[in-house]
Amino acid sequence: MNQQETIAVLIVGAGPTGLTLACDLRRRGVACRVIDKAPEFFSGSRGKGLQPRSLEVLDDLGVLDAIRAVGAPYPPLRAYVGARVVWEGRMHEPREPTPDVPYPLPLMVPQWRTEEVLRARLAELGGHVELATELVRFEQDADGVNATLVHAGGAPERVRARYLVGADGGRSHVRKQLGVGFEGETHETDRMLIGDLQVDGLDRDYWHVWSNLETRALKAGLCPLAGTDLFQLMVPLAPDEEPGLALEDFQRLFNERSGRADLRLHGLRWASLYRVNIRMVDRYRVGRVLLAGDAAHVHTPAGGQGLNTGIQDAYNLGWKLGAVCEGAPATLLDTYEQERLPVAAEVLGLSTRLYQNNLLGQRNGAQRGAETEQLGLNYRGGPLARDEREAAGDVQAGDRAPDAPCHTASGEPVRLFDVFRGPHFTLLAFGVATADTVARINARHGSRVRALRVARPGESSGEHVLVDTHGHARTGYALAGDALVLVRPDGYIGLVTPHLSADAVERYLSSVTAP
Repeated sequence: MNQQETIAVLIVGAGPTGLTLACDLRRRGVACRVIDKAPEFFSGSRGKGLQPRSLEVLDDLGVLDAIRAVGAPYPPLRAYVGARVVWEGRMHEPREPTPDVPYPLPLMVPQWRTEEVLRARLAELGGHVELATELVRFEQDADGVNATLVHAGGAPERVRARYLVGADGGRSHVRKQLGVGFEGETHETDRMLIGDLQVDGLDRDYWHVWSNLETRALKAGLCPLAGTDLFQLMVPLAPDEEPGLALEDFQRLFNERSGRADLRLHGLRWASLYRVNIRMVDRYRVGRVLLAGDAAHVHTPAGGQGLNTGIQDAYNLGWKLGAVCEGAPATLLDTYEQERLPVAAEVLGLSTRLYQNNLLGQRNGAQRGAETEQLGLNYRGGPLARDEREAAGDVQAGDRAPDAPCHTASGEPVRLFDVFRGPHFTLLAFGVATADTVARINARHGSRVRALRVARPGESSGEHVLVDTHGHARTGYALAGDALVLVRPDGYIGLVTPHLSADAVERYLSSVTAP
């Protein structure tokens, strides 16, 4: 058995969750390995929607332009009886960007494309995915995890890691070996046949659906997949149906459900028989082993929440693992479960309600609003949310940090998201009397914290100054007076204090960064 040197983090699973975590760790200089037991990269679109909050994460990771290049807005819906159009509408109402929300609408991107973009970013950061590499067992002690890997056609390998992260899907081997509970239910008779394929005779301008006119229950759907020449076919199955996954099965079922025989299906790329699972863990962490993504929670497909929640898991965990590996208190990792477990429960409840609405054929059941965009999910009242104001505003510690257009002192346009981009904390110091605080934080914390004074037009010039040209920063953060706002590396507000000395900031940083 081969023995290798200790690495910081071993990531099991190379889906969107594992790849997001790997990119975040790599840009922090944290050595990690990403393994996946699959012999080849995933080629399907199990998840095909990126919510606005995930787009902000991908902006921070430096891949948003690449994602936009292969994605597109969701098409409008068109419902039929046979070949006759009976209804048209939209899943998401069009909205323009605002100063605080630059990406207001979800983007359709097939999952394999998202993974492809993240793998390319990982390669830029010096990492790669090890395919056909399976974790077969692991044991942990007070200082790390010993893992045994099996490579296709090779000898077992013994790996020592400081931490192990299971991002290995709903059937997670890591979760099962940990003995972590996965409570919920599996609807064995509530199934759907899904496939990515080509369709002749149908335009790509709409998401085409055939439903029962009385119950509005879906009978068949064909969704054009952005950036490809494929459609995704979805066909709900009766409890006693046992179809195959061959192209002829898809064609037969589609013809039966839609009442049409004029559309030719071909070029089947990926097929799956989906069973509804609604489950989540009772713990996110056992010692030095942590769970993320579908290994921790599985959702119905309604609302496009599963893949996005996994990305948010990774984004929350990445900066904390990086800080602990650098020397921050190990108790920081406790906050991963404390923050993400309630969010997973909330999102799981949302996706379940949306799915039940669809089953019941509720009017406007396909339409989506702010609740699915994940911009409002927050960590208020959590262990890392400290708001020292007597009366907190509409935007509080624990909330997502809003964007805002500003200028540098020399007149160059810059967004707050530009300032946040990277693995550092950001201190926004609102007020003229904060110059000394900004200088102190920058001098003491170097690359870990970027401190900037947010000034009104005409208040000041010089370095480490952002000019709030049109007041959007103050408005976005709901600030009436002066304050210090500390933004975490994952784009959430950690601290808001009206006290303009650096003491409160220093106390906060001492609990979440290395000495």
